[in-house]
Amino acid sequence: MKLTQKVKARELRDQGYSISEIAQSLAVAKSSVSVWVRDVVLSEAQLRRLAREPFTRLAVEKRRTSRLNNEAAKRDLVVQNARTQINEVTKRELWLMGVMLYWAEGGKTQRMVRFSNGDPRMIATIMQFFRIVCEVPEYKFRGYIHIHPHLDHLAAEQYWSDVCGIPRDQFFKTYRKPNKSSQSKRDTLPNGVLDVYVLDTKLFFIITGWAQGIFDSMNFKS
Repeated sequence: MKLTQKVKARELRDQGYSISEIAQSLAVAKSSVSVWVRDVVLSEAQLRRLAREPFTRLAVEKRRTSRLNNEAAKRDLVVQNARTQINEVTKRELWLMGVMLYWAEGGKTQRMVRFSNGDPRMIATIMQFFRIVCEVPEYKFRGYIHIHPHLDHLAAEQYWSDVCGIPRDQFFKTYRKPNKSSQSKRDTLPNGVLDVYVLDTKLFFIITGWAQGIFDSMNFKS
């Protein structure tokens, strides 16, 4: 087997292939190829081609892809290590998460509880906050979907109902108004955006008070 590979390596070298190309083609170590072909004399044209090889578009693209893959692997490792630092979320932590999440993404102008988002994880989190921390009765929830008219609104209604646990008969009629500014863009939100309403004005003021109390405790001035 080694003899066959050596013969083939010398043939490829004689044709002007680089040691790396030969090693990859024969699935052998570059060190072995280097020994086998060390006395093969290359022409001036072959030497010029090999000198240019590290700068060819293909070689540059290979190095770029390898670099990106290495960077992605390093990022994934950081993310995975960080994930292991999280234990089960306590009710107190869920309260803090929910209040801050609502203050960042929830409605604050109409004196009603309304949370809007296109990320199912955000919706699932706020629903836990409403159910576990705020103890909202199920009949007070409403869902309202915003979606482009060319998308499947019925599938979206079922999707969001599954995510938030609100029955579809407690959804308002889905909003399907065309948006000219997005006609040329990709559908990054195939299920649209969900608004979760809680029919409880008092809860709106309670959440507002919780948020202000958290800010006060951290000495943040408005």
